[in-house]
Amino acid sequence: MEKLLLLGDEAIALGAIDAGLSGVYAYPGTPSTEITEYIQESKLAKERGIRSEWCANEKTAMEAALGMSYAGKRALYCCKHVGINVAADCFVNSAITGTNGGLVYLAADDPSMHSSQNEQDSRFYADFALIPALEPSNQQEAYDMVRYGFELSEKHKVPVMMRVTTRMAHSRAGVERREMLPQNEKSYPKDKMQYILLPAVARRQYKALLEKQATLIEASETSGYNRYIDGPDKKLGIIACGIAFNYLMENYPDRKCPHPVVKISQYPMPEKMVNRLFDECDEVLVLEEGQPLYERLLRGLLNRGCKKIHGRLDGALPRTGELSPNLVGKALGMPMPEGMPIPSLVAPRPPKLCDGCPHIDSYTALNEAMKSFPGGRVFSDIGCYTLGALPPFEAIYSTVDMGASITMAKGASEADLLPSVAVIGDSTFTHSGMTGLLDCCVDNANVTIVILDNEITGMTGSQKSSATGRIESICQGIGVASEHIRVINPLKKYFEENVQVFKEEIGYKGVSVIIPRRECIVALNKRLKAAKKNQTK
Repeated sequence: MEKLLLLGDEAIALGAIDAGLSGVYAYPGTPSTEITEYIQESKLAKERGIRSEWCANEKTAMEAALGMSYAGKRALYCCKHVGINVAADCFVNSAITGTNGGLVYLAADDPSMHSSQNEQDSRFYADFALIPALEPSNQQEAYDMVRYGFELSEKHKVPVMMRVTTRMAHSRAGVERREMLPQNEKSYPKDKMQYILLPAVARRQYKALLEKQATLIEASETSGYNRYIDGPDKKLGIIACGIAFNYLMENYPDRKCPHPVVKISQYPMPEKMVNRLFDECDEVLVLEEGQPLYERLLRGLLNRGCKKIHGRLDGALPRTGELSPNLVGKALGMPMPEGMPIPSLVAPRPPKLCDGCPHIDSYTALNEAMKSFPGGRVFSDIGCYTLGALPPFEAIYSTVDMGASITMAKGASEADLLPSVAVIGDSTFTHSGMTGLLDCCVDNANVTIVILDNEITGMTGSQKSSATGRIESICQGIGVASEHIRVINPLKKYFEENVQVFKEEIGYKGVSVIIPRRECIVALNKRLKAAKKNQTK
């Protein structure tokens, strides 16, 4: 079969296409974005009619994927780790409804918080919901696991989580393709009540889910992705999860570790393998990328007598951040080369808004207007505009989660912190800001909402925004008075009139919306470059 050099994300996308995928549902979020983009740009996916447009948020995406599974088709859901929080209601309940067509939930975690607010570990969700989780240790496994995940889902009638981390998602390796499967035929669940979670049904199906756990553990014990690799030195046994297995093997040029190793890439935990390791070895080292989920479980399950379990909890590995071959080598007691210290003359370069970004002129005008309102605060949201917290703007006071700007501003205004202003992007507004604006309108809160409309989902790479062309009608439909929905052009030549608009609406006692609208400079340059390329053809 054909062999390709692929990112982990690309391997997952191609693996899904080749496994008979009918639809991918997602909201862009690093490090998961490239999966959906690969499918969107794939000629093969277009030929096969695979659904691949972006959704308004992670919750709507997951529910749509569940709907495709209901119809018997294979569906892939993709998000970054914090997106699982947004979709958690559907995630947990879909474990109880079960599936019809194969359903894989892909969660891309971001240890070290390269582009995230936290470094939560999505395996907790799989453990909590009592569903299987797959965690590839290399790109070939990432490709193969999607197919296996669909098969596992259809065999046991449960959704399957597939979890990757930043380094797996964004590094390349050779991947060998397998034969392409046809898409599933449409089919309906045999039990008409399967997806109706009335309490009586939910209790019955939750009991059935619990009864599946022994079978799911057995599937982990017999899975080719979990292996017991024996070694002669029993002083230490090693449990290596997902990509941590690669980090371990990189410390041995011949890829032969002298210690017994349990490689885990499928959960629930293969208890027989782990018990064997614990019985044969004096001490155990747990290597897992992310939080010490299984280290903590092992301490409760296996910490009999005086045997020691090492990992992130006892300081053998750092408590936060990504793992690396060097960190694993140190935990094994190997001498590791230290890099040169950073010279003091090297100054840090914090991120900044792009030259020509419309948010620059929006913040400049907003800052000038806020001078007339001492004691006021600006609450912000998740997007490029979060950089407004840094010099030279220092314009905002919060960035917590998607949509929180509007609701935090509302709560602050109700504590008599006035004026309270919210800054949110166009894509984030339709992701999770609309319901907060509805609360503001219902209570006639004294807030001003600034929707920075650059007509794109800018922070994650210029994906289509669900808000484009709809913001004013959405705001008016929710209940904002039309005379207090103001659109401005964030350019220097309109600075004075933009400041005046900000002052007027911030001073208004009620709900007002200001929409600074200008195309993202990066998206504009891409569009002009593409147009020029088309002209030369």
